[in-house]
This record gives sequence, structure tokens and C-alpha cells, in this order.
Amino acid sequence: MELQNKATSLWRNFFDVRMVQIRTFHMTWFAFFSCFFAWFGIAPLMSVVRDELQLTKDQIGWAIIGSVSVTIFARLFVGWLVDRIGPRKSYTWLLVLGSLPVMGIGLAQDFQTFLLFRVLIGGIGASFVITQYHTSVMFAPNVVGQANATSAGWGNLGGGVTQFVMPLLFSVFVVGFGFSEAVGWRLAMVVVGVIILLCGIGYYFLTQDAPDGNFDELRAKGLMSEKKQVTGAYWLALRDPRVWVLFVIYGACFGIELTVNNVAALYFIDYFDLTLVTAGLVAASFGLMNIFARTLGGLFGDNFGSLWGLRGRSFWLFICILFEGIALMIFSQMSVLFLALPSLIVFSLFTQMAEGATYSVVPFINKKALGAVAGVVGAGGNAGAVLAGFLFKGAVDWHDAFLILGIVVSCASFLAFFVRFSTKQEDEERAAFAIANIDTLRRRADRAARELESAVEMAEGRKAHPAQ
Repeated sequence: MELQNKATSLWRNFFDVRMVQIRTFHMTWFAFFSCFFAWFGIAPLMSVVRDELQLTKDQIGWAIIGSVSVTIFARLFVGWLVDRIGPRKSYTWLLVLGSLPVMGIGLAQDFQTFLLFRVLIGGIGASFVITQYHTSVMFAPNVVGQANATSAGWGNLGGGVTQFVMPLLFSVFVVGFGFSEAVGWRLAMVVVGVIILLCGIGYYFLTQDAPDGNFDELRAKGLMSEKKQVTGAYWLALRDPRVWVLFVIYGACFGIELTVNNVAALYFIDYFDLTLVTAGLVAASFGLMNIFARTLGGLFGDNFGSLWGLRGRSFWLFICILFEGIALMIFSQMSVLFLALPSLIVFSLFTQMAEGATYSVVPFINKKALGAVAGVVGAGGNAGAVLAGFLFKGAVDWHDAFLILGIVVSCASFLAFFVRFSTKQEDEERAAFAIANIDTLRRRADRAARELESAVEMAEGRKAHPAQ
């Protein structure tokens, strides 16, 4: 059953946190930002960790793979879980439990324990599924693409912010407080873990599952499917080939972003001879594009949807993935910084627009198993990162590794043409889109009428009491 009272506008009431939809939007992007920051918090400090723990290139490669591999299974599980207990409880548990390995990685004294905690930290990457689920149930079809894209994009921004904040935080502990480098990176991760823990507590008290209440209340009123029906819908969604096409496509965009977040700082240190802080700032430019790039992907997805229906969303996805692959191939051939940096930014723009475009399609695949679809497609991003990670742990030069990935991404873009919808669903979504737009226009008209009425009353008041 379709949930009711979804918000038909994101930007008009953007700061009105009294609206549960807007309050939830802000909580969910900040929670995802915190998780993404913690997930890749250790990446810009890897040169310090490498020297202290005496890690080899092969071991660093396994750490990269481990950080994203467990997230595949975590996203699949959370996709099922969020349909059952709701995004509010799911996010709270994920944040609270996820804070433990983030703080615990400071206990690592050798490669084995470091890898163990690095793998466990990857579990918080499942936060993405809950983020997309929660905004999907809060916003109507005319804005769901941009709501999903913005919440995820601002969350992914944590991957860019961490690239320069963590080296600075590390420097505060080492230079400001006089701790050794071995203690400094550990304390920096403890600070991040505490933030995650507090965020989880706040999420429980400041959000609710849906516009009309929490899932337990809605099920008691018969307004949504029972828990026992969730598993059946989950398996039904897994049999839909479009889900697995999007699984591969998301691996070609988000999987690449995860890989770049893991290797960018080391890449610029080793290939361009930059310092730790400078390399972090350069690498951050890739993630910082999330502040608007992913939103553009979702916004144009909604616009293409308004013009050409659901097939328009799929075509926009093809465009983004294709240009991402081309931009990545160009970046791979840059050997001087003043050319590498702008090509990295263009590559980042199309990568994150592709992610937004993907999740402007996801909410329309199967509304009865939204968590399942979001979970499987999200897991595809991590599966892509795992496969890409093997290129960076072997003997392949990292320039060549980026070139190979660019070719693969360009080929994967054509899979978007296999994400098709029935004529019936196209008609249903056009109608839902039109209703949402009508609702938006009605609210604007009501607001204009109130403003006009207020102006008339003020004018009549001036006539009744002219200035003496």
C-alpha cells in the first residue's frame, strides 16, 4: 500500500524542521555524512598507518577491498531489515553498533587486527540504503529523485571532507597536544566514533518512519503490509532483472567513487610527490563535488521523467555513466598536477551525477519492496569497488588501473537501455507525477491567496486609520 502525505517540495520548506519530512531529510543526510566520514576516515591517514604497521602494497590492497566487501552483505541485509522494522530503528542500531569498530581500530597493532576492524567499519556503509529508503517514503514522485540525490550526495560529501579534516585532526593531536603519530591517528578515529554514536541516539528521537507515523503504528492501523509479507516481496524483487542491471550500473559509478576515496590520497602522494595534508586537500576535491553534483543527477532525472516518463530517467542515467567513463580515461592519462586536478573534478561531476540518476530510477522499480531494491542496487556499488580494488593491489600501474576502469564504465553505460517499464506503469507514474505537481500548485495558490488577503486587510486598515 502506498504511503500517504509525502512532501511534494523539497526546497520551498527546506528549513522548516517542524515538517517531519524536512526534519527527516536533514537527519538522514547528516547521519549518512557521519557514516561516510567514519567509513573513509582512515584513508587519508594510510601513509602514517603504512609506516607504523609496516604494511606492504598487497596488504594495503586487501585493506581497500576489505573496507568495501562486507558492505555488500550489510546492504543486502539492511534492505530486508528496513522494510520490516522501519528506517528509524534500523539507522539507530546501525549507527550505535557501527561506532564500536570505528573507535576500536585504534587498538590495532598489526595488519591482521587492522584489517579486521577495517572490514567491520565497512558495515556502516549500509547506511546508504536506509538514507535512500527514508527519503523515498517521505517525498512524492515529482521530487523524490532530487531528494534521494541530495541526501545521498551530501552524505557522500563526508568522503571528501574526511580527506582534509582527518589530516588536520591528526595534526592537532600530534603538533598541538604532543602525541606521537602512532597515538595521533588512533585518537582521531576515536573522535569520529563518538560522533557516530551521538548521531545514532539523535536519529531515534528526532525522526519517524513515514509521514503519518512509525511502521508499528501504521501496521496496527492496517495502513501498510505486515512483516511476514516483507520476505516474500524481497525475493520477488530479487527475480527482477532490472534490479541486477542497476546493481551493475551502480557498481560502475558508486563503486568507482569508493575506490577513488580509498586510493586518491596515496595516489597523489606516490605519483605527484605531495605531502600528506596537500594530497588530502587534492583528493578532497573529488568528494566535495557531492555538495551539488549528485543533486544535479537526481534533479535532471526528475526533469527527464517529467518530459519522457520513466524511460527518460533511464536515458539520463545512460548519459551520465557514459561521460563518467570517458572522463575517467582522460584522468588516467594525466601525469602533471595542473592537468590531473581539473580532469579529476570533471570525472567526479559525472560519477556523482550518475549515482543521483540511478536512485532517481530505483524508487519506481518495486514500491512494495523498496528496501530490497535499494539494498541490492546499493550492494552493487560495493561489489564494483571490490572488483576495482583488485586492480590496485596487484602489479598493475595505477595509471593503467584507472584507464581499465574507464573502459569498463563506458561499456556498462549501455546497460541502462535494459531498464524498461511497462506501459501500465508508465501511465501510473505519469498520473502520480501530475497529482504531485497539482498539489504543489494548489499549495502555492493557497499561499498566494493568504498573502493577498493579508495585503487587502492592511490596505483597508490604512484607509480606516489614515495618518494624522
